[in-house]
Amino acid sequence: METKKNRTEKRKGNLMSVRDDIKVLDATIRDGGLCNNFMFTDEFVQELYKTNIKSGVDYMEFGYKASRNLFKEEEFGKWKFCKEEDIRAIVGDNISDMKIAVMADVGRCDFKTDFLPKSESVIDMVRVACYIHQIPAAIEMIEYFHELGYETSCNIMAISQANLNQVEEALEMIAASSVDVIYLVDSYGSLYPENAAALANTYLAAAEKTGKKVGFHAHNNQNLAFANTIETLSYGVSYLDATAQGMGRGAGNCAMELLLGFLKNPKYSLYSLLTFIEKYMIPLKQEGVVWGYDLQYMFTGQLNRHPREAMSFTADNRSDYCEFYKSLLENF
Repeated sequence: METKKNRTEKRKGNLMSVRDDIKVLDATIRDGGLCNNFMFTDEFVQELYKTNIKSGVDYMEFGYKASRNLFKEEEFGKWKFCKEEDIRAIVGDNISDMKIAVMADVGRCDFKTDFLPKSESVIDMVRVACYIHQIPAAIEMIEYFHELGYETSCNIMAISQANLNQVEEALEMIAASSVDVIYLVDSYGSLYPENAAALANTYLAAAEKTGKKVGFHAHNNQNLAFANTIETLSYGVSYLDATAQGMGRGAGNCAMELLLGFLKNPKYSLYSLLTFIEKYMIPLKQEGVVWGYDLQYMFTGQLNRHPREAMSFTADNRSDYCEFYKSLLENF
């Protein structure tokens, strides 16, 4: 039987350690864009870009490369589509050390027409998002982007609903591909530190066989996004997603200010982010953009289901939590 002592010995470093393998990725524009249809001003995005550089953030995800055949451009801000010229309008040639990322959803992007070769693009990493049944399609995209010269990740969504056999088979397939980072994604915010750690160790065991890195993307339905992030980090997960004030779909994500305040590497700095929060995040909330923990998200997290019903509850300004919870249980 595994003892507490044995589990502790598996941890990589301690609370005072500086780990050079850690990479922090800011997903504010991409995940946060799901809260306001990506309607960020250029000033907001440019100031966040500058803030991330000053804060020591390693990657900034600008949004999705969504298909303009599937989604109407007039209904979304530009970061739903991340055209090369729009990113360059913010970053120029990006002479900073921070890398630029975008996300491409399996089945929701035109990846063979909308991506330039890396040599012609300011984008550094393409994050391929898929559900576990879409792994073969995700691998096709990963190999395509790899051939174009990009760093790649595979973000397997809703992993909390997959069984262990599915997870292990998927990881074996992805680890054999050209992918650089395999992401554990708690889409429904249903994981607790103990099972997040167990899954992280499963991912790490598969990834390390072929020299891949592992990342973690948390949602905050049960106020555990930060706790789960640093728990998985402690076992060797090295790519960590966070957003300013936790801005993201529904209950949001791991808060960047919590993560930067936790990490001991002096390259990470909190001060510039606090200034950005004062000047840009607080006004965003005052304008009525809504995200963050609330009871309706707790319910869907505890029941391990998609937060769409909780998001609808929020959009309707409802507060009849008991009735909503009963309706979820009746349809469980």
